[in-house]
Amino acid sequence: MARRYDTNDATDRVTGLREAASAVRRGELVVLPTDTVYGIGADAFSSEAVGDLLEAKGRGRNMPSPVLIGSPNTLHGLVTDFSEKAWELVDAFWPGALTLVAKHQPSLQWDLGDTRGTVAVRMPLHPVAIELLTEVGPMAVSSANLTGHPAPEDCDAAQQMLGDSVSVYLDGGPTPGNVPSSIVDVTREVPVLLRAGALSAEELRKVVPDLEVAN
Repeated sequence: MARRYDTNDATDRVTGLREAASAVRRGELVVLPTDTVYGIGADAFSSEAVGDLLEAKGRGRNMPSPVLIGSPNTLHGLVTDFSEKAWELVDAFWPGALTLVAKHQPSLQWDLGDTRGTVAVRMPLHPVAIELLTEVGPMAVSSANLTGHPAPEDCDAAQQMLGDSVSVYLDGGPTPGNVPSSIVDVTREVPVLLRAGALSAEELRKVVPDLEVAN
């Protein structure tokens, strides 16, 4: 039976974050608010939990899960060949609605799906998400919807779709908006905008003027 906690209530928030952290460590799924939409999350280093996440969404391995982190410093243990331009994007837009696709450390023991040696990583601008990520470390997090359905902007919509496949729901109220993060590929010398979302190419070019836009 899924448990749900109101993170706008001080007592419920403490209990909910503690229960969510415990659930993640047990390899279970949780739903959490972010600065874009609600996400469904699991321990990024538990291949079984990530598999359960993809199954709960009805999503194949060809659409691997992004990873959310609680601090830019966490990148040092996750990615390799991270360019100066990539760090400039981190400095300018994290925490926030920018996902960076980077080469992950070959030594990492994780299975996020068919990633071809890369990871899509982001630090969200949401206090509940940051607190949970700081407690449990990197999490595989995807939008908390069934594949093909709209991404949820409140906890009710997420719970209606995902039900008891999730152990703990953290209800932070409506999210600020349903615009997804922008995705930039930083695996090459010149960053490439793969998806324009909350950040436009013009905004990103204020930091990396040579940014290219994928066709």
